[in-house]
Amino acid sequence: MKKKGFKELTRVDDALESFLAKVDPLDRVEKVPLAESGGRIAAGAVTAPRPAPHYRRAAMDGFAVRASDTFGATESSPNRINLADSVKQGTAIPVHTGGFVPDEANAVLKIEDTRKEGDKLAVYSSLAPGDNVSPVGEDVEQGDMLIEKGEEVQPAHLGLLRSLGVETIQVLGKPTVGVLPTGEELVPPGQEPGPGQTVQSNGIMVADAVRTWGGLPEEKELLSDEPSELARGLDWGLNGKDVVVFTGGSSVGRRDRIVEVLEGRGEILTHGVAIQPGKPVALALVEGTPVIALPGYPVATLADAYFFLRPLLAHLNRRKTEDSTVKVKLDRKIHSKLGKLSLVRVEVEDGEATPVRVSGSGVLSSVTRSDGFVLVPEDSEGIAAGEEVELHDWR
Repeated sequence: MKKKGFKELTRVDDALESFLAKVDPLDRVEKVPLAESGGRIAAGAVTAPRPAPHYRRAAMDGFAVRASDTFGATESSPNRINLADSVKQGTAIPVHTGGFVPDEANAVLKIEDTRKEGDKLAVYSSLAPGDNVSPVGEDVEQGDMLIEKGEEVQPAHLGLLRSLGVETIQVLGKPTVGVLPTGEELVPPGQEPGPGQTVQSNGIMVADAVRTWGGLPEEKELLSDEPSELARGLDWGLNGKDVVVFTGGSSVGRRDRIVEVLEGRGEILTHGVAIQPGKPVALALVEGTPVIALPGYPVATLADAYFFLRPLLAHLNRRKTEDSTVKVKLDRKIHSKLGKLSLVRVEVEDGEATPVRVSGSGVLSSVTRSDGFVLVPEDSEGIAAGEEVELHDWR
């Protein structure tokens, strides 16, 4: 019997919510070198093993002194003290910013408030004890919290941790993702396609997106649309991967068999979402592993990966998905169909957005030529010219 189209489509937000509700975040922990921990999620709290600074340091270039030797000094009536190799009453030693201030000194004279006169130092400013001296632990006390559990490791964390001698850190393990390209009409990379054939390219695109979004991809060789081969590919992905992603074969055509295979092995949570492009995506759970079947058209593949794979990887890594958006103004009207969330690629110049191509889920160059995309809500038939909208970044 001839297959028909989707009976109903699920809203994107609803599909994602029900999908993530079925998947537990990862609790795998790795100890990694500090230099490799940037952007990772701390698996536990990190505290300071020592204070910073661990010595009294000069906050200015100048001279370490006893503050009492400067009392009463003014520009018109300077005090004079001796330059020496150590600090005692009536002497000063030169220090530089960040340099060690000996215990015998309790202040640092700024170099611009002094003038050398042979082996003497003319002092033109009066200091109080502690002036221009950073005490031990001014930045961080021993035992202070540096990174909280679940916090993303930022560049400033790296600098602080290294300054404190921390060279390894425990982070959450990155989600591993098996990427399985499928399609009878595809040929492997490096092979010249014949009429009606296309070089398989979704695999490398999805794998790189996985890396960008914090996962570790492994791409399998091209699979045919035969259910037995798809099942073997599924077994490969289930063997040690945290996520399995198929590309191609997720629709309802004669050669679209992935959903059939998934139904026989697990639970289909959603098949068909109200998004344009990207309608034929399927979300499933097989043996506790989340599986995403992406459509074969490249722009639809990328759109569904953005809306489902990206937040899934964030969820597994216990982090929030944050959209990178800026405000732009439409220079022409965008038309859309009611009932579907529309992803419209746009070019931006001088703050004005122009649609690159409103339709065409196979035209990948429309993505490379775009500066991002605009979303038209399901309950809208479009957005008028001159309206201010949010420009989303593909990342």
